[in-house]
Amino acid sequence: MTATRMAKVGAQESTAIRELRESLFGELVLPGDEHYDEARQIHNPSIDRRPEMIVRAADSIDVIRAIEFARSAGMQVAIRSGGHCLSGHSMIDDGMNIDLSRMKQVNIDQENRTAWVQPGATTADLVAAIEPYGLALTTGDTATVGIGGLTLGGGIGWMVRKYGLTIDSLLSVEMVTADGRLVTASKRENPDLFWALRGGGGNFGIVTGFEFQLQQVGQVFGGVLILPATREVLSGYASYAPNAPDELTTITMVMHLPPLPFVPEDHHGTLAFIIFVCYVGDPDAGQVAMTPLRKLAEPIAELIAPMPYSALYNFTEIGAVPHDSTIRSGYLRELSGDVIDMLLDHARQNPMPMGLIQIRALGGALKAVPNESTAFPHRDKKLLLALINIGTGEAVERWVIDLWERVGPSTEGAYVNFLDDEGEARIRDAYSPEHFARLAAIKRQYDPENVFRNNQNILPAE
Repeated sequence: MTATRMAKVGAQESTAIRELRESLFGELVLPGDEHYDEARQIHNPSIDRRPEMIVRAADSIDVIRAIEFARSAGMQVAIRSGGHCLSGHSMIDDGMNIDLSRMKQVNIDQENRTAWVQPGATTADLVAAIEPYGLALTTGDTATVGIGGLTLGGGIGWMVRKYGLTIDSLLSVEMVTADGRLVTASKRENPDLFWALRGGGGNFGIVTGFEFQLQQVGQVFGGVLILPATREVLSGYASYAPNAPDELTTITMVMHLPPLPFVPEDHHGTLAFIIFVCYVGDPDAGQVAMTPLRKLAEPIAELIAPMPYSALYNFTEIGAVPHDSTIRSGYLRELSGDVIDMLLDHARQNPMPMGLIQIRALGGALKAVPNESTAFPHRDKKLLLALINIGTGEAVERWVIDLWERVGPSTEGAYVNFLDDEGEARIRDAYSPEHFARLAAIKRQYDPENVFRNNQNILPAE
């Protein structure tokens, strides 16, 4: 923050700031306050930004008051829910950060199997509230991911092949607009906005509540299968997994094996193909669905059994630890031998223990929804490829970028939730031209001045 701006805040706006503080049910945090440094931390600790103020909102009224204050003061805003935004857009230098992480309420209608969820609730918060009722929603792969960001980007989660994206279970949305209005969007009310919010990110306003249709799930047949990382294994997986029974969703990683207790010691540190499994249905049928994967090679290790949905997050605990990372992503219609060779060759050369190549099988219920139904436009793709390296330094970033330069041309599009700060062209890659044009038109309607710009930004149509 500049000295000039500090003086302006101190001398000219002290009364307005005091009035804002007193009007909030939540908390206003300013530089110098006891909790300021804690409040500006997000999941990526390398993002070291210093907002002029942080509004820790307690409800939609706080959000409205924050927006009205920011606009009257000419301040830019950034919105945070879970803080997992890979590009760091959920925190801002100068300006106002509107922090939704305290808005974590989950209200359940057991009879209709629906849930009203505030945007600051994490996956763990949601699952803890609905699992005792035998209910579930397809959510992200890490317990600390915020429901707000996950949903607005689409939500490719643990049950995507059985129940589709997170947005495919979305019934309605409550949102604060750029001019401070509280609106509802659903298929019947503001349907154009509802279309845009299902995949268009945080471009249109600040969502303060989601209504979801839940599924009766109970236990899942889940866990992890570890195979050798070979060309034949990856090719066999890519051929089978997108066409497997819809009940089977898998998330895989090519990486060097950490010293897990169920992995033989002589395999610690070796390159392996790790398949995380979530089968929704009868465990015996799950065993049958897993058979083609087990036949790809002699397993190095396996830990798969009936378990609560929440137990899946024990396998991805490392993702919940705050960390620096670099990521690139794109979709594949097939995994060719040439691409597999490039992936494996590059993975073997990675000096970092937490460099990984993630492949997610799509299809199933995701594909059953027409592409034009929501702002998420990649339902026809078979695989999602993500290159991720965890850590700091040029070597970490270089490993991802070098591999992306080799395999990126073989991919199509991008998953908006897996975009780094990569520029406008890559944001456009997250949508088809038709989807992008429609999103820009809806942006013009709801945020013509581009108040909500600290995101994977879509400019209002001219």
